[in-house]
Amino acid sequence: MPKLIILGTSYAIPDPEHENTHMAVMGDQGAVLIDCVGTPAVRLARAGITLPDITDIVATHFHPDHISGIPLLLMNMWLTGRQTPLRIYGLHHTLERIEDMMGFYHWENWPNFFPVAFHRLPERENILVLEKPDFQIFSTPVRHLVPTIGLRFQANHHSRAVTYSCDTEPCPSVIRLASGTDILIHEASGLGVGHSSASQAGGIAREAEVGKLLLIHYPTGDSQREDLVEQARETFSGQIGLTEDFMEIDL
Repeated sequence: MPKLIILGTSYAIPDPEHENTHMAVMGDQGAVLIDCVGTPAVRLARAGITLPDITDIVATHFHPDHISGIPLLLMNMWLTGRQTPLRIYGLHHTLERIEDMMGFYHWENWPNFFPVAFHRLPERENILVLEKPDFQIFSTPVRHLVPTIGLRFQANHHSRAVTYSCDTEPCPSVIRLASGTDILIHEASGLGVGHSSASQAGGIAREAEVGKLLLIHYPTGDSQREDLVEQARETFSGQIGLTEDFMEIDL
């Protein structure tokens, strides 16, 4: 059974217990990394994921708290002798900047570097990003400060699905992406341009008629975290919880 491993839950300012928000989908044929931050090899090892396990990366948008770890991850893969191709998916805006970023490191001069293929996703709703034997990933544009995608993880052998809003203001595309999903993982950074409060996340969960709401990308102070679930209860009567680093969710 595929599973989603939450590798980090914090908004842009992490703390020792909460890394910046990113995650991985583990399946029969390896792992798909959703964004990449910090010191990836250490974080992945703690989650039981090896560098060779990673077959694909989905980059949701080009902000440092979501993609800053990609250069180090690629370098670590190269230094440990990887030769298997790696596929990176994202919007043109995101991938163009990742390629530019890698260009500053002159990665074209790294000898015997493994193949990396960039797959540009259309900026449209319900796009099939990739399909594995046991799960599929779909993308939909959401409303953030830069072009950004939310994701829906769908198991192939039954109808279970989990949706991740990514960084976004409340918007109709998130409701459509999450419609009827078992679990909605929605950001709760707080009121502001390009982000959502916990109460707004609850409103999206209600309108999408999801089974459960899990909050992510939240402020890491203990008092702030404790209030988030209660804020979401103002607008959503279903199950509500906080994601925690290294939480595992079955698909």
